[in-house]
Amino acid sequence: MGRPLPLLTDLNRFFWTSGADGQLRFLRCSTCRSWAHPPQPVCRSCGSTELAPETVSGRARVLGWTVNHQPWHPAFAPPYVIAVVGLVEDDGVRLTTNLIDVEADAIGIGMEVEVVFEQDDDVWLPLFRPVGAAQAGATAS
Repeated sequence: MGRPLPLLTDLNRFFWTSGADGQLRFLRCSTCRSWAHPPQPVCRSCGSTELAPETVSGRARVLGWTVNHQPWHPAFAPPYVIAVVGLVEDDGVRLTTNLIDVEADAIGIGMEVEVVFEQDDDVWLPLFRPVGAAQAGATAS
């Protein structure tokens, strides 16, 4: 059984399908330049409806995490890490996500992470790993 997938709507489809080209995108207000996440039709900063998807670096910092040891869903074999990350562009833009390619005791507040995408059907789920994890794995082979 796969992960539970989000319901795609006209408002959030761009977010859940952005990973198809390897880019992470969030809505940004063209009036005040504030980021808006989760996707919404009106900017919470200025009230503008001029919001459009914009690509971000895909880098973030860990703001908090927990290690889950309970088998709540067949798609999530414990233990696994659930984290809240804040984008480097604006740490007020936060995602609840899974951290991968890292031991739980190596995680710390402020750890720099980067997005990787896991495709499931027509959804690309943004997961995060420590910056440099791909290179470390490649050199260890």
